[in-house]
Amino acid sequence: MAAHRKPRPAFGAQAGRTAATLALAGAATATAFEGPAHADPRPTATQVRAQVDRLHQEAEAATEEYNGARERADTARARIDALRDEAARRTERVNAGRDALGATAAAQYRAGALSPALQLALSSDPDRYLRGAALAERIGERQADTLAGLRGQRVAIDRLRAEADDRFRELRGHEAELRRQKAAVQDRLAAAEKLLARLTAAERAAYEAATRARETGTAGSGPGGGAGAEADRAARTGGSARTAPTGAPTSRAARAVSYAYGAIGKPYVWGATGPSGYDCSGLAQAAWRAAGVSLPRTTYSQIDAGQRISRAQLAPGDLVFFYPGVSHVGIYVGDGRMIHAPRTGSTVRLASIDDMPWAGATRVA
Repeated sequence: MAAHRKPRPAFGAQAGRTAATLALAGAATATAFEGPAHADPRPTATQVRAQVDRLHQEAEAATEEYNGARERADTARARIDALRDEAARRTERVNAGRDALGATAAAQYRAGALSPALQLALSSDPDRYLRGAALAERIGERQADTLAGLRGQRVAIDRLRAEADDRFRELRGHEAELRRQKAAVQDRLAAAEKLLARLTAAERAAYEAATRARETGTAGSGPGGGAGAEADRAARTGGSARTAPTGAPTSRAARAVSYAYGAIGKPYVWGATGPSGYDCSGLAQAAWRAAGVSLPRTTYSQIDAGQRISRAQLAPGDLVFFYPGVSHVGIYVGDGRMIHAPRTGSTVRLASIDDMPWAGATRVA
């Protein structure tokens, strides 16, 4: 399975490209809608839809970067806790050993007022004294070994604390990245809302209807038909879509698909992994976690979490990815459909896999 994995770019390069892309896109948006004073300030509904779609896609890409930064921050935080716990345990052992040595030294001092030669001369049982002296010498050797061990423990403790300090600085860097990516997501969503506010009520209703149709794969379908209608009925009534047979190749895949069906109707919440809301990669992670499999947190890591497969090989439970930057993921459920969490303002739903630019698919072990 490892042969199918594709190395992903280093985080710094990935974040740099994402930041550059978002900056250029933001500049383009500003140019488009903050043009000369004599230009028409009100875009057409078609222009708004194109700009809003792009902003939501950028927000989702930033969300995946946010998820990655949060995962790295959580890992660093857990390592810091482990290092500090180990340093505390070793410090306790050092303190106990030091106290024991101190007690022994104090006892030896109290018993050592006379020189060893004089004690031997005055002893009523020289043989017994000599045996005791030999024992004391061995005790002294053990004490020396103990002292050397304590010194080694102190060195180890200093090393643990230094590593904890390094991880703490690393954590601060990840937290700064979290704040940047969170701001990027919020900026894109706010810009999208400002654009939508320029539409009339009728234009906005038409836009939202078209968006729902596109996200559920019902564009061009008759009333009440298609995967989107099925998803909406399932969300309202808890009907058959939630318990539909999957034809999944393994029991684990079947459990993942079943979980995804159960999430239909729950809101998209960026950065969320359930159970009350999900983003796209959060839903994939939660569904496979319910099946006993631990997936990475982000789309660009999840695509390398199993065996790459072609569209022709798709089976229920496979992860399907979209857009050139691999910024969106869904859970394939058969018949050219997937369950996914589309975007802010939407809910988990059934959709066609043909409605977004294809990026690849992965079969989870």
